[in-house]
Amino acid sequence: MKKIFITLLLLVGSFAVEAQELVWHTDVKKAIEVSKKNKKPLLLFFTGSDWCGWCIRLQKEVLKTPEFEKWAKENVVLVELDYPRRTAQTPELKKQNNELQQTFGIQGYPTVHFAKGTNKGGKVNFEGLGSTGYVAGGPAAWLEVANKIIKSKS
Repeated sequence: MKKIFITLLLLVGSFAVEAQELVWHTDVKKAIEVSKKNKKPLLLFFTGSDWCGWCIRLQKEVLKTPEFEKWAKENVVLVELDYPRRTAQTPELKKQNNELQQTFGIQGYPTVHFAKGTNKGGKVNFEGLGSTGYVAGGPAAWLEVANKIIKSKS
């Protein structure tokens, strides 16, 4: 009985930890729905997760920090648009990401765009708020840039 209780406690505890982790959407249409519901702009992270050194550095120094996590939960809906070289993706995801790469004119990685999105009749439109990339100085420096972008268009 004791083993069952401990197992149950660990299981419940792991769900509580998972519930607090950031959600990175990969389906932009679903992310737009969440954005509209929560009245928050989209943070579109264009990355080459398995080959881009600056992308990996941005993840490590900013996007995976407690400061960023707290800020993101309060301010944005996260969308990861990945262009991996070694990791397989579905044809639908590749198509979506390539279309968004062209829509936003992405020429280098990492690039982070902030935008408000609408989805009317299956057609997705964006109102760009601004963009950034890697910013030296850790989470505080990066969040200062991000705040200027999202606060100036609110």
